Formats: sequence, structure tokens, C-alpha cells
Amino acid sequence: MHAGGIGSWNVGDHDGRIDAEFAALPLRNLADAALANARALGADHADFRVERVRGQRIALSDGKLESLFDADDSGLAVRVIVNGTWGFAATVDMTPEAAREAARHAVEVAKVAAAMNTERIDLAPEPAYGDVTWVSAYEVDPFAVSPREKVDLLAGWSAGLLAHPAVSHADASVYQVKECKFYTDGSTTTTQQRVRLHPELTATAVTETGFDDMRTLAPPAGRGWEYLTGTGWDFPGELAELPELLAAKLKAPSVEAGRYDLVVDPSNLWLTIHESIGHATELDRALGYEAAYAGTSFATLDKLNSLQYGSPVMNVTADRTAVHGLATVGYDDEGVAAQSWRLIRDGVLVGYQLDRRMAQLKGFGRSNGCAFADSPGHMPLQRMANVSLEAAANGPNTAELIAGVDDGIYVLGDKSWSIDMQRYNFQFTGQRFFRIRSGRLDGQLRDVAYQATTTDFWNSMEAVGGPQTYVLGGAFNCGKGQPGQVAPVSHGAPAALFRQVRILNTAEEGK
Repeated sequence: MHAGGIGSWNVGDHDGRIDAEFAALPLRNLADAALANARALGADHADFRVERVRGQRIALSDGKLESLFDADDSGLAVRVIVNGTWGFAATVDMTPEAAREAARHAVEVAKVAAAMNTERIDLAPEPAYGDVTWVSAYEVDPFAVSPREKVDLLAGWSAGLLAHPAVSHADASVYQVKECKFYTDGSTTTTQQRVRLHPELTATAVTETGFDDMRTLAPPAGRGWEYLTGTGWDFPGELAELPELLAAKLKAPSVEAGRYDLVVDPSNLWLTIHESIGHATELDRALGYEAAYAGTSFATLDKLNSLQYGSPVMNVTADRTAVHGLATVGYDDEGVAAQSWRLIRDGVLVGYQLDRRMAQLKGFGRSNGCAFADSPGHMPLQRMANVSLEAAANGPNTAELIAGVDDGIYVLGDKSWSIDMQRYNFQFTGQRFFRIRSGRLDGQLRDVAYQATTTDFWNSMEAVGGPQTYVLGGAFNCGKGQPGQVAPVSHGAPAALFRQVRILNTAEEGK
């Protein structure tokens, strides 16, 4: 993968237009007012954002509507550097007067903060791109679909689950976001729009001896409503299988703790990548500038180009350009063009995720586009790209990986997890576990968790699957910062084979 910028472009099969209400705002007039005032008041750098983030969540319980809410977060923000110190201000008032006042306030904040600043803020240079527009890859705007149609689809799926005797309850939900963003620093002006969806269905079984549940493996995605109606995931097919899988899980034996070979499905592996690689390779964490939510990192800068993070089959890419990726953009919130770059090559740590400040601070030359703010009221933070384990070009399929295991477990779906504040010691569970004996699946298991250190786990990876096993997973709600922000991010992975990983019995551990 190679770093590289992009020009003005649109993707997807929709008409590529920015939301009409957002486009109708006096975006350039607001920007001109803010930037001119910031410079007049002594700002060495000033940038300006207008955002509108629309959200809608629909949830059903046993086929009946439980909640439906809409959210709309709109406003403008001004960020400045005055004599090497940050200043920031935001407002919901979309007038030139309010934009000028926000700029004045941001400059005043910087001047007050200068007395406490112990390290000068400088930004890595970035080429000017002029006036550019970018729209994410989707076909049907989910906000153009009526709530009635959405509820009917979820209700029909719920009814199908509840028709099976093993299913006592069914929960169904979909969360959708449409994010419009305008940015300018005077040399680059970007107007962007992206759409994302998170559908989830869970079947629960209640018996005389207890209860258990099983969830769909469909990941959240940077797609439109077509994702739920036929493009990108076979929801009817997965839902048809779910009740029988749940019934078999209820009868499955509890795992015997020990060491096993693991074949890990991408529906589980994405979260392990997120926690043990994604957060660990954020440079601000590695340098100790950030510790909120996820802690710092064992992958410190002195280990760059020397740390054997994993086995030679391990290649990990950070990517802000992946089609349908949740962290995919045209440009980040500092006007940096989206890029793709290696974090780990042949098992060795070779890169970090950077914003413009971190890139300049440690001499990387250029940011790789990792600045993001989750609302107009927040200042951009260094945030995670789509961090993904690469498939092997001619790699095996999942059945072939399983065939290479004599005594092991096949792991699917994410569930609970824990990891220490250095991103090093961890434990993960899952949704579904299948015993592997002599290269074949031999029924389900219960109460499984795998435990390792980050480097031991990734060095135990003997093989990765081919492109046919690759799936882009992810989450809407990666947390970071104080005050806290959330960011959407995807993690792709093929199926992968790990040798002799420690397995715990969670039922025994909980006693």
C-alpha cells in the first residue's frame, strides 16, 4: 500500500449530491468571516468547520417497536494556533457574526492557554487541494426511506426468528448516520458527505436451566439502505440459520481449559485488531500524550522498524480510502488527503497513525490523515484509520485452514473483551465456538475465551486466509479523549490460523 492524495471525486451509485439543506447554508461566507477575523487578531494558523450529523436509531423487541429517535447535531467551529498554542471555539449559530465571534473567542482561548503551554504546537505541511467534494459509496440514502418501511423490515425479520421453537425473544435494531462536513483553512476547502449503518438482530433462548443468546455477524458498514435489502450481506440467509445455531449452542458442552489451535473468523478478529493493533499504533498513545479510554501503548517509538509484532505472515494496513469503511473519508479534519499505508510489514512494526501535530513533532514529514472530530462542538483528535490485517494473495479458504488443525476451536463473532492500559495483555470471547477435531468441525462449545499477550498472539499466527475469506468489520463507537468523543472505524481481516493459544473456561473463571 502506498500513501497518496486524491482530487475532487464522488463514488457510489447515487447521484453524488451533498444534502440539500447542508449545501444551502452560507458555508463560504461563514468561513470567510471566521478566518479573516482570526488572522486579524493574530492567529498564525486558522481552520474552520461546519458540520451536520444526523442520526436515527430504530429498535424492536419481539417484533414490536420499542424506540425510534432522531438526532441532529449542527454547528460551526474555529480552531487556531496563536504563538504556538491551540485555541478553539464553536457555536450553533450559523451567521457571519457568530463565526467572527467564534474566531475571536478561539484566539482569546489560545492567549489564555499560552501561560500553561509547555510545548509549541506546529503542524506538518500539507499540499493545497483547492475546492474539492467527496461523497462516500452508497446507493440509497437511509434518511430517504420512511420509518414505516424500516420498522416493517425489522418486524418481518423478528417474526421469522420468533417462529422457531428455540427462540424466546428477538431484538432487532438499526442505527444510521448521515454526516455532512465543510472544512477550509483558506487553501484547501472540502465538502464531504458519508453515510453509515449498523444493523443488529439477536435471538434469545430461555429454558428451565437458564438462557443464552446469539447475534447476527453482519458488521456495521459505510453503506446506504441497500445494505439491508440485498447488497453487501445476506441477512435472510443468516437469519434462517440463527435459530438452529442457537438451539445447538444450548446443548453444547463447556470447553475444557487448555491450549488449542484457533481458526479465528474475521467477525471476531476485527475486534482483536482494533484493541491490540489499532489503538497501540496511534502515535499520540505511543508517545504518552493520550491515555483516555484505551491507555497508552507498549509499541513505543523506539521500537519502530524493530519490534517483531507478529509472525512473518502478518501485514497490517491503515487505510482512510477503503470502500465502505467506517473511517473512510476524502480528507480528514485538518485538510489532509486520505491515504493508505503500512503499520506492520512481515510482522515488524513499520508505521503509526498520525495527525499533523504528531507528524511534525516527530519528524514524519506529513500527516497520514488521522484527525477527526465527532461533532462541531469538539476539537479534532488523532483518530484511528481503518486498520486491517491483509489477506494472503493466494491464501487458503476457511475450510482449508480448519483442515490443518488436529485439535482446536473455530471462533466467530465478537462479544466481551478486556485489555490492559498498555494494549498488551488481553482476553476475548465470541458469539460462536466450534470444536475442531482432525481437521473437521465437531459441534459447538460454550464458555470459551482466548487469552494472550499481543506479541505472543500475533507471533502464533501461522497462516492467513485468502481474499475470499476477507470481511470488513468494525464499530460506530470507538471512544477517545477528554471530553470524550466517539468515532466510527472498520477493521478488515481474513480468517486466520493461530497455534497453541491459551483457552479459559469463562464459567469456571467466574466462580
